[in-house]
Amino acid sequence: MRADLRPSAHLRLSLTAAVAAAALAASTAPALAEDAPATTPTVGIGRAVTDDVQRGTFKVTAWTDAPQAGITTVSARIRQGDTVLADIPALAPLSAWDRNTFLVPAEATLKLVEDGGTIPALGTYAIDVTATDSLGNKLTRTDAGRLDFRLRPELTAFGVGIPAWDDRNARPQGTLSGIQPGSGDVVPLPDRPVTVLREGAVDEAPRTLVTSATGDFTGEPYAVTGPGDTFTASFAEDSAEVHGTVSGSRNVWEYKPRRVTATASADKKRALNGETVTVSGRLTDPAASGAPLAEQPVRVAFGPQIKTVVTDATGRFSARLLASAGSGQYEWEVTSGDPFLSFDRLSGPLAVPLESRLDLLYASLSADGTVSVSVDLRARYVPDAYLSQQTVQLEQSVDGGWKRVPLRETVSSWEGITLKAGGRGGWYRVRHLTTDELAESATYSFRLVRSDTRIVSLNAGPEPVAKGGYVTVTGGLQHFWNGTWQAYGNAPVVLQFQPKGSTAWKNMATGRATSAGKVSLKAKAGADGTWRIRHYAADSRHFHSPASAGGDYVDVR
Repeated sequence: MRADLRPSAHLRLSLTAAVAAAALAASTAPALAEDAPATTPTVGIGRAVTDDVQRGTFKVTAWTDAPQAGITTVSARIRQGDTVLADIPALAPLSAWDRNTFLVPAEATLKLVEDGGTIPALGTYAIDVTATDSLGNKLTRTDAGRLDFRLRPELTAFGVGIPAWDDRNARPQGTLSGIQPGSGDVVPLPDRPVTVLREGAVDEAPRTLVTSATGDFTGEPYAVTGPGDTFTASFAEDSAEVHGTVSGSRNVWEYKPRRVTATASADKKRALNGETVTVSGRLTDPAASGAPLAEQPVRVAFGPQIKTVVTDATGRFSARLLASAGSGQYEWEVTSGDPFLSFDRLSGPLAVPLESRLDLLYASLSADGTVSVSVDLRARYVPDAYLSQQTVQLEQSVDGGWKRVPLRETVSSWEGITLKAGGRGGWYRVRHLTTDELAESATYSFRLVRSDTRIVSLNAGPEPVAKGGYVTVTGGLQHFWNGTWQAYGNAPVVLQFQPKGSTAWKNMATGRATSAGKVSLKAKAGADGTWRIRHYAADSRHFHSPASAGGDYVDVR
């Protein structure tokens, strides 16, 4: 049997005595048959408990220890001393699944005499319970419980009012009532103390309010600074009429602000790390023909910075904020610093670029006059920052300043940015101009050097020349070195011929210049045409050489 369904200790002692008396009587009675039970099955009754919501009813548990038996009837009576105030002939099972718990049927709910019941007054009363099982075993438990037939307190309509611009106070108010057992009637609880406490208030003692004849109460005003304050009202009583504790909490979530007009702007849309940004604006009152609002707090925010400033006599305000590179993009905003003063939120874009880093990966100047540079661009202190497409430019030092070089090609990849341009050498750098995401940066200056070459003193002869005879072409090979044209010796050269009426050049002979840069090459002449010499191939120090200017025409006869 469940422990909570066992009879009380007093009842167990009574049952033990009854069993002992039965055993004594049996010793003088005729012997029983061998299959007669040694003990008599008993019925058990638990404690009767008042329903706190509807105090005109209660429930109680009952059971039987007899095999294959069940509780068939449970009755109760309500008693004050020896006077029975109410008889309940049959309690109802709680449900089809719980037939060991019984409660007062709805039609038998206990009520005051004035409500058509039999209970003369509010108070507490004894509950006696009798239970019978299907074998006729029966038990009555006197004082199985106490019926709490008192008013249940209820707090309704508790609120704090609506603070406004011209009355910034919360006023706790509400109604304290009692719910009658049985009828459920709501009756006022006059002259009762209700405690009101503002939660979180420092050194603020609870206030005690006394209900009126109708159970209403209204407290003295509490000055509030805006929405969010929480007030709690509580009441507790344990008397012959009222029993219970009730409380309620309300927040100052609604208020009536004064609606005004605000304007604001920032002195820049982009600020570098450490620069000052000034946000300025004005407050006016449309209800007063646009009159300025003086001495009003305004909150100006920029990223993690928040400043509260006060408008001057003309309604104007100004806040100086420091740009600090973080996420790379911010937005300034202006809001009211007084919850009782309302205007539309103002905002605007303000970019704070991250400091950037531009590293030179490689640079070269090809023999055909192509400058190729590869760089890596990233945020200096946030290497994994997400960046949109960024633009860099190639610059060359000209006359003591830097001049942008027109690009032939730009290729961006995860490996970096590659730039290509035409050039004949000099001092270069790559520069990234400031964007909303990255501040300006540049590589260190670097020099790319190759030397130009040329053919001078070109001469072809003899002239004219017999068909099948040899033409000898002479000239000098020079390169521009250390600021002057100098002889370029031991370099490969080629003799080229262009027949009369053609645009194509044909290689006729190859050779090398002497150590002094002298060139002499010859080839058979087969037709009229132009002869020229050119530097045959460039090396790591020289450009491809242009052909000798014009060439020399030779007539073949």
